[in-house]
Amino acid sequence: MVLNRKWFLGLMASLALLILSACSEDAAKSEPTNSEAIDHSTEADHGEEMNHSSSGEVPSTLKTAENPKFPVGSTAMIKDGHMSGMKGAEATIVGAYDTTAYIISYEPTTGGKKIENHKWVIHEELIDPGAAPLAPGTEVKTTATHMKGMENATVRIDEAVQTTVYMIDFPLTTTGEEMKNHKWVTDSELTSK
Repeated sequence: MVLNRKWFLGLMASLALLILSACSEDAAKSEPTNSEAIDHSTEADHGEEMNHSSSGEVPSTLKTAENPKFPVGSTAMIKDGHMSGMKGAEATIVGAYDTTAYIISYEPTTGGKKIENHKWVIHEELIDPGAAPLAPGTEVKTTATHMKGMENATVRIDEAVQTTVYMIDFPLTTTGEEMKNHKWVTDSELTSK
């Protein structure tokens, strides 16, 4: 009887350990790995979330590109990604617009670490910016919602580029998840297949 009881307790302890180890493996699998974390190639790790997809709405004053290098409906390879899973993905061009694109730095309205060298915010996403291009060092507010804490933030212009910007659909190379209406990539960040 004592032997059966010891055997039973040993079996129960083994089952409990097995269940706990399975739970800890599941928890580890649900944690994002460093390779899955958002990685802005020109920014320090700041822990903020980029909005990979958008509604596809664009400012009413944004001009459609007349002769873009990558026409709407065409595909291109992303050669310079702003986040993990973007570089090397095949993009479908959803929109092409001629504008001034800016690399900016700002402090998120939600608090946290300052974001440095974020690509891209376009002139039409700035609040009362005046004429383009704005000079480096200019501070202005933005309506852009590409990142958490970006909308209505005061941004500093780091660099201005007169270019065609594209809104694109693409699958993340890390997970295969489809991103829709991602804003923005430039001519220099895309290449023909």
